[in-house]
Amino acid sequence: MTIILSSICKSSRIAADQLKGLLGASIDDPLRSLSNWINSSASPYSSTSFCKWSGVTCDNSLSHVAKVKLSGKNMSGKIEGSIFQMGHIQEIDFSNNKLSGEIPHNVLSCHSLRHLNLSNNNLTGPIPSGLIAHLETLDLSNNMLSGKIPEDIGLLFSLKVLDLGGNVLTGRIPEGISNISFLEVLTLASNQLVGEIPRELGQLKNLKWLYLGYNNLSGQIPSEIGDLSSLNHLDLVTNNLTGPIPSSLGNLSDLVYLFLYRNRLAGPIPRSMFGLQKLISLDLSQNSLSSDIPELIIHMHSLQILHLFSNNFTGKIPNALSSLPKLQVLQLWSNHLSGPIPEGLGKQNNLSVLDLSTNSLTGKIPDSICGSGNLFKLILFSNSLEGEIPKSLSSCKSLRRVRLQNNCLNGELPPGFTRLPLVYFLDVSSNNLSGKIGEQRWDMPSLQMLNLARNGFSGNLPEDFGSETLENLDLSENGFSGTIPRSYGTISELMQLKLNNNKLFGNIPEELSSCKKLVTLDLSSNQLSGPIPASISNMPVLGDLDLSENGLSGKIPSNLGNVQSLVQVNISHNRLRGSLPPTGAFLAINPSAVVGNDLCSSDVATGLPPCKGAKGSAQWFLVVCSLAALMAAALSAFAFVAIRRRRQLETKRVESKDGAWEMHCFDPELSRSITLDDVLNSAKEENIISRGKEGISYQGRSITKDMKFFMKEINDINMLDSPNVKIQVLELGKLKHPNIVKLMGLCISNKNGFFIYDHVDGKSLSETLRGLSWERRGKIAIGVAKALRFLHRDCSPYIVGGDLRTEKIMVDKKDEARMRLSFPGMLCTDKYKCFVSSVHVAPETGETKEITEKSDIYAFGLILIEMLTGKSPADAELGVHESIVEWARYCYSDCHLDTWTDPMIKGTTLHRPNEMVETMNLALQCTASDPSARPCASDVYRTLASVLGKRSCVSALKFSSLA
Repeated sequence: MTIILSSICKSSRIAADQLKGLLGASIDDPLRSLSNWINSSASPYSSTSFCKWSGVTCDNSLSHVAKVKLSGKNMSGKIEGSIFQMGHIQEIDFSNNKLSGEIPHNVLSCHSLRHLNLSNNNLTGPIPSGLIAHLETLDLSNNMLSGKIPEDIGLLFSLKVLDLGGNVLTGRIPEGISNISFLEVLTLASNQLVGEIPRELGQLKNLKWLYLGYNNLSGQIPSEIGDLSSLNHLDLVTNNLTGPIPSSLGNLSDLVYLFLYRNRLAGPIPRSMFGLQKLISLDLSQNSLSSDIPELIIHMHSLQILHLFSNNFTGKIPNALSSLPKLQVLQLWSNHLSGPIPEGLGKQNNLSVLDLSTNSLTGKIPDSICGSGNLFKLILFSNSLEGEIPKSLSSCKSLRRVRLQNNCLNGELPPGFTRLPLVYFLDVSSNNLSGKIGEQRWDMPSLQMLNLARNGFSGNLPEDFGSETLENLDLSENGFSGTIPRSYGTISELMQLKLNNNKLFGNIPEELSSCKKLVTLDLSSNQLSGPIPASISNMPVLGDLDLSENGLSGKIPSNLGNVQSLVQVNISHNRLRGSLPPTGAFLAINPSAVVGNDLCSSDVATGLPPCKGAKGSAQWFLVVCSLAALMAAALSAFAFVAIRRRRQLETKRVESKDGAWEMHCFDPELSRSITLDDVLNSAKEENIISRGKEGISYQGRSITKDMKFFMKEINDINMLDSPNVKIQVLELGKLKHPNIVKLMGLCISNKNGFFIYDHVDGKSLSETLRGLSWERRGKIAIGVAKALRFLHRDCSPYIVGGDLRTEKIMVDKKDEARMRLSFPGMLCTDKYKCFVSSVHVAPETGETKEITEKSDIYAFGLILIEMLTGKSPADAELGVHESIVEWARYCYSDCHLDTWTDPMIKGTTLHRPNEMVETMNLALQCTASDPSARPCASDVYRTLASVLGKRSCVSALKFSSLA
């Protein structure tokens, strides 16, 4: 679109004519917000007709346009300079669109203009200099403006609001800004500004909001900031600021919000700051601040949110915190605090979040901790707390997430503690707790994760937990006795069951095989007897099975080696007999995993004696020689032999004019339905779906079976010579998950190759996102989170996607997300590091391109940002993704929700502000620059499921931890 608002000065007829031609046929107006501009048929135009058009406001004479406000219309195109030639225009608002190109340089000619808002577009180029002297509001935030802030910006002496945040501006902050004496709001956040904060800013006596966060500013915070007597918002976060916090900040008596987190500030909190009685939110986290937290904090009567985590604070938690009536969020985790938790904490407060984890706290958990009745997050792990869990927590019905592990707590679980209705995450592991919990009634309908490991619980196991959503159950390393309840087979969502290191006896229940989502089953170090149930072979995603150190007898089920998902098996120290399956996870199994039985094997590497009827001596000699060669050639030969010997890997060969081709089939459907000719005939120009650095993607089709498939060209066929890559191919071929596109096979020659994937009847998320409602986006996000959780937690070794983007996520007709792993999908072990060949998004990859599962979490955070805002690195024409993160952090912290959510969300669904705020909070935690600060995939999924999956009412507060 080319916006042409030409001079409208002389007559209403001229004004109407020119407004009529304003947008013309070239406008891209998908929401049809301006239909009455185009469809108006009044002729000749009355003096008032155009004044009724959408977004137009006239002056009192009804002959001149005074305002044009077209915010959030999803319009695209460029801004034409003629708009700034209108003689009476006072306000122009084109915010929240997709406008591109540069801001016209003749903006300075529009002397009548008072308010200009071009925020949240895709504008590029520099900020024009010599701007309008009488301008009062200039908002150019959240674009792609570059270059330096004009030195003459101080000539805007009438300006009250200056917002240049969320761009890619460079250079220093001009000292001339201090000449704008009427300035009330100054936002330069989320740019690439450097240098020190000018001391001259202290001259802006009318300034109320100062946002300079998410830049590369250095040096100390100028003491002159304390001269800004009208200031109520101060945000200097995520810079490289050093030195102490100036005591002059205590002069800011009107300050309401103070954010200095993620800098390199040192020293104590100035005593003067504790006199800021209007302060609502104080965040000094992730610095190097030290000393104690003084009792003077009692004077902060208005304080609601206090974030001091990840510093070097010492001493005791001040008792004064118990007396702050409005305190809702208290996060002091990862410091060096000692002594007890204040006895009355929670009694007079309005606590909803309390995180004191990873300190050196002692004493008991106060009975008053849930005095507000609103506490939903209680995080106290990794301290030295002792005594019993307070009985008062049994009646704390608001609790959702409880982490008390790694302390010295004792006694029994209090009555009612096992009947908390909203708790979805409960971890009290690694304490000294005791009692017979099997005799208590469990009714926790929201429970997803329960960890009672490494305690002294005894008696029978609970028959059930009153939850249909339980996914992880860890009761290991206790003193439980009796049999394994058959009812555990009805926990349909169960993915991890750990009962090891107890005193359980009896048979392994056949019913456990009904847990079709079970990935990890650890029953080791008990007194179990009887056979291994043959039905275990029917568990579709079982990956880790440990039955060692029991009294199991009989033969190993013959089909257990055919379970494709099974990666690790330990059956050592039982009474098993017979032959070891020569397939699947038993192939080249570690000898320590089978020792202590009466087993035999045809593979000498297992350390077991050969089975009767095995190969003759000559053949046996060849096997020994082959094994010697394996050891000499190390991993390369091992991987080659491993791939060749796996029964599930079927190979087809064919000769063509280009030489010999091989098709390795991981899926029986591929072998039955698709031929090599189908693959080679599909690699044609007309079947190309996309071209990229990874190679060309094709849509394939089987001629005989009329079956579609997807194929990806292998750019570097030589990479398959790597033993690590061969292992990765095999492991990826075994993956089965409803949210991962199945890798069905591999087709290779000496010169070229293709990966063959299952066909997904749908489009990529990048293609469909703009038309999706918020509910549909939420369902897709949960699906991707499920896939990541499976790759990171349930695969052993874990797998990372490597290059997770909206283009790699397919969305089927039921809005189910299907992640297509980049090849190689990264199989990570202690022995091998993971790398990507292309530029990755996570900042820690650097020049080495080394990635971990935290890189996937960062990429997923970017996807969440795109799903929330509609903005992507490609849309904004960015070279790197990090600026999108900075923009999102700025918007989340400092802008209203409507300024950063995708307008298409509001156009297609009911607006759910709490869900969007909580999801953006999660996205920003996923994209933390420090990988250790990012949540794991399991926590990401649980958080999304809690926020979006049940459409529950959640808090709109901003939290900095996902503990």
